[in-house]
Amino acid sequence: MSKRFDPTKPTILLNSHHDTVKPGASWTYDPFGAVVESDRLTGLGSNDAGASAVSLLATFLYFEHQETEPPFNLICAITAEEEISGQNGIRRLLPLLPRIDLGIVGEPTQMDLAVAEKGLVVLDCVAHGRTGHAAREEGENALYKALDDVQRLREFRFERVSELLGPVKLTVTQIQAGSQHNVVPDRCTFVADVRTNELYTNPEVVEIVRGLIGADVTPRSTHLNSSRIPLTHPLVQRGLALGRRTFGSVTLSDQSMMPFTTVKIGPGDSARSHTPDEYILLSEIRAGVRGYVELLDGLELMA
Repeated sequence: MSKRFDPTKPTILLNSHHDTVKPGASWTYDPFGAVVESDRLTGLGSNDAGASAVSLLATFLYFEHQETEPPFNLICAITAEEEISGQNGIRRLLPLLPRIDLGIVGEPTQMDLAVAEKGLVVLDCVAHGRTGHAAREEGENALYKALDDVQRLREFRFERVSELLGPVKLTVTQIQAGSQHNVVPDRCTFVADVRTNELYTNPEVVEIVRGLIGADVTPRSTHLNSSRIPLTHPLVQRGLALGRRTFGSVTLSDQSMMPFTTVKIGPGDSARSHTPDEYILLSEIRAGVRGYVELLDGLELMA
């Protein structure tokens, strides 16, 4: 937190994460090392999101060391459990912070502005039937019921399509049923991964799916929300003036758990995230620091 924190000024949260996904078997470098070759640093989490984390920390320190106070407060938080949307990361920290007027979420976007981000709802679905012997016309096959439900979900299209994020995307990703070959299953479970746009709330999506299928539908959570910042926001306008591109992001971040205006931006390339031999360019980190400072220097926000 800024040492000159002034509660009458608007407060900006600089946030990125230090946790990573687990390395895959196809790494050719030591994922837990940090190998520098010319301009390239290879290591797990270097792109997602170590580069953003160090760039935001450097930006925070830059403004802390300026003689002239900026017209806003800064809080820098490098948090855990982003990759698992856990309870002990930003979600646990936010209630301890003062009011936040703007969040800058550091993720690899090539320093372009993600002005919208899709949310996520994971649905656990259970189709019920009645057991019977597979050799006779007995029972009520829960697996067949589930397949009918899956087909309905496969064919369904959500009406509201976002200009930035496109349609809500629903994908059935898991299914399980049966105990042995000669018993008609009385229970079939399946999982639906739903990526929501900003035109639907997560609870609304849950109710729509419940109305479509016969299976019981239970969301694992509804707090991973879609987000959007107006293109007229001063930070976005400043970014556009600096030549930054705006886009809608389909990848989830801690932005989804922030109940205030946010934008996602950071050095690196999202295509490198979660891949073998993940890397960042040192020049990208330097450009990231410059980019963050340019966005914030002289930025005027309403408290």
